[in-house]
Amino acid sequence: MDTTNQTEKNSKLELDETQSGLYAKRKKIYPREVHGVFAMWRTAGVFVLLGLYYFVPWIQWDGRQAVLFDLPARKFYIFGITLWPQDFIYLAILLIVAALSLFFFTTLAGRLWCGYACPQTVWTELFLWIERKVEGDRPKQMKLDKAPWTPGKFYIKAVKHTAWILLSAYTGFIFVGYFTPLTSLANALVTFNAGPWEVFWVVFYGFATYGNAGWMREQVCLYMCPYARFQSAMFDNDTLIISYDTERGESRGSRKKSTNYKEQGLGQCVDCTMCVQVCPTGIDIRDGLQYECIGCAACIDVCDDVMEKMSYPKGLIRYTTQHALEGKPVHILRAKTMIYGLLLVGIMALLGYELANRVPLELDIIRDRNSLFYETSDAMVENVYTLKIMNMDKIDRSYMLTLEGIENMEVDLDEKIIQVKAGEVREVPLRIRIDSYDLKSRSSKIKFNLESVNNPELTITEEARFLGPVRR
Repeated sequence: MDTTNQTEKNSKLELDETQSGLYAKRKKIYPREVHGVFAMWRTAGVFVLLGLYYFVPWIQWDGRQAVLFDLPARKFYIFGITLWPQDFIYLAILLIVAALSLFFFTTLAGRLWCGYACPQTVWTELFLWIERKVEGDRPKQMKLDKAPWTPGKFYIKAVKHTAWILLSAYTGFIFVGYFTPLTSLANALVTFNAGPWEVFWVVFYGFATYGNAGWMREQVCLYMCPYARFQSAMFDNDTLIISYDTERGESRGSRKKSTNYKEQGLGQCVDCTMCVQVCPTGIDIRDGLQYECIGCAACIDVCDDVMEKMSYPKGLIRYTTQHALEGKPVHILRAKTMIYGLLLVGIMALLGYELANRVPLELDIIRDRNSLFYETSDAMVENVYTLKIMNMDKIDRSYMLTLEGIENMEVDLDEKIIQVKAGEVREVPLRIRIDSYDLKSRSSKIKFNLESVNNPELTITEEARFLGPVRR
């Protein structure tokens, strides 16, 4: 029996050792609050980005929600612009712009996106602010977590998590509000008439916000985000990175302000570990550039504050480049950044031009599939088409159709002025007859010109083929 128990204990110990080797147990990080230039920029980013996220869906524009992605109606409203599935090219261009922006700013100044604009960073900053307001600063939070459970501790934790859950639920509500009008969504939720998918996405997105920003935090950056893994492909020795100056800082050691540290063989780093305490991912920047660093620059702010108190020059931890640390010339404007920058400006200019000159009108020409052509008793050749006219404008439109390409065409159209309501797709049958002796080839090009009656600038031209026999 003793041998069996000992074997089970050894097996369990081996399993625990294996698991500990495969998975690192999370150690909760308590980032210390920091003030400074970069902290101010991060706070400004939180206000601007979350302000836009929470406020924009409430804006009204022409009697509707200013920004609304109406999936059932297949319409995307962005202030005065209405986009349709046919405008998918603009989304593709936007994705290209986003990718090039990531490449450009990463090559130029490292992980700016992660430190200042990533949703994970932005919402985590907000959740940390709530945590500090409820539980206190870093020492108080650590003391509270180590303390045994009491009614007071339960109350503080309950208040914090209630605030987190309410914020997360509202975040999920706003997210769904970009796809369902907020007013109708709010009424549906209050009266318990919301659809199952709307409820699902409110709960899912709220739960994701609560879990990612409240519990997982740096784990998302360390283990789930792929950006940390491929950032090195965009870095070079001239990329701005946050780095610790070992030449100035080493050897580390505590000392009094009045101490001549050079006589003691010390560097300017007082080994206060403040740079570690403010880091949201818990790394020590003094160990060199690490993939866990999200570029938030909190360590720069706190180190500059310590240097100022010690009457040392600021910049022991700073934005710099590998070449600068090695005493080599720095090239901020280099081939890589210039190519990314030019491509980014060019594509953005192209997107702006295309949006400014976008015609909210679509014309598709569909030939009759039953027969290539028909021959009449009077030697005429007839082709049958169906015109699909989509009015992508916000108002009803009247259009006039003209054709060109072949002489002496006879057009059989039921209505000379084609009426199409806003957002409507109309199918209009059309017959074209041509004397077979006027055909120069078996397939002739015809241009269909569709022009708005009230706005001549609103016009579109499409081409089709007229088929028929050639008589010599």
